[in-house]
Amino acid sequence: MVVIGTPLSPTATRILLLGSGELGKEITIAAQRLGVEVVAVDRYPNAPAHQVAHRAHVIDMTDGDALRRLVEQERPQIIVPEIEAIATGALLEIEVSGLAEVIPTARAAHLTMNREGIRRLASEELGLPTSRYAFASSLDEFKGKIDQDIGYPCVVKPVMSSSGKGQSRVDSPEQVAAAWGYASSGARVRNTRVIVESLVEFEYEITLLTVRAFNGDGRIETHFCDPIGHLQVHGDYVESWQPHPMSERALAKSKDIAERVTGALGGRGVFGVELFVKGDEVWFSEVSPRPHDTGMVTMITQAQNEFALHVRAILGLPVGTRMRRAGASAVIYGGISGEGVVFEGVDEALRIPETNLRLFGKPVSYERRRMGVALAAADNVDVARRRAKDCAAKVRPRAAKSPPQLK
Repeated sequence: MVVIGTPLSPTATRILLLGSGELGKEITIAAQRLGVEVVAVDRYPNAPAHQVAHRAHVIDMTDGDALRRLVEQERPQIIVPEIEAIATGALLEIEVSGLAEVIPTARAAHLTMNREGIRRLASEELGLPTSRYAFASSLDEFKGKIDQDIGYPCVVKPVMSSSGKGQSRVDSPEQVAAAWGYASSGARVRNTRVIVESLVEFEYEITLLTVRAFNGDGRIETHFCDPIGHLQVHGDYVESWQPHPMSERALAKSKDIAERVTGALGGRGVFGVELFVKGDEVWFSEVSPRPHDTGMVTMITQAQNEFALHVRAILGLPVGTRMRRAGASAVIYGGISGEGVVFEGVDEALRIPETNLRLFGKPVSYERRRMGVALAAADNVDVARRRAKDCAAKVRPRAAKSPPQLK
């Protein structure tokens, strides 16, 4: 039997959320709807989830001592990582000592923070199909791996980065030095190490949101959302849609890969499994042990969106992945650099049929920072994508020196 306490009382069911961006904000809202107390943490003040959580903290989450002190101060039952840049070694110690439970597990957070750990698990331990790959810790080693093992064209990524930072395609030897420099600048830590991968000639890529949750008998069952298609630019998502059409055989292979890799990671919650698909062939790409940015489309397509699914699974509650309607999402970028930007055109955007907006409330904007997302539903994906892009295009961030005047 699941028992949930009362927030801000001695009986509270308390979650410590590590990372307070737009995904963390939606996790916080979903948890609070079920009476959970949420403490949101990030590296900068007034992050999106800070604005809706019961309490907020600003710390360097890569500092293991600071992270442990905060856990001892707040005494959460559950720790929910929402980003990769965390001292996962400290999470392992916290979990072993019984201070708190880490979702899905501390080991999963540790492995997926580093592309080397998760790729070796998927390919070398589980035998999942992946691109050919190698790792390098210097420019000379990087050049050698391309020449000897991978060839051109190839893709290079820092082993520790997110949202496409530091990722590029290398088509010739003349581009190697620049790609190494870009990977170094996009990494989350110093002493850059990169993964270099052969280019997979896929037709499309999907995110298969995979949910591990307790059933009525206390056993973990695996559930799948309908596949989500997405468009990426420089490794960062700009559009997503659900469902993405694919053959029954490719879908079956995708579910098998997702179930195997999430089963190996263990625990419960939502996992964003990224896959390359060509015809009936499927390759594993990456996995995030948390809701996925491309999965924001589920806020308009599913009865239980990915954030509600994550929280339900965390708490041991029943989950359901039923779709209600085809839909799409489109990113709204800052377009400008500055603090306290205002957004024009919101009224025009929402006049488009079956649309909605999420403006994240990030305190600082810059040109390619994701500041919001447009959501649209329709009878089919093509119409939904057009509506979402039109909706996003009408929202115009601009600098402002005074509060906007409402009509």
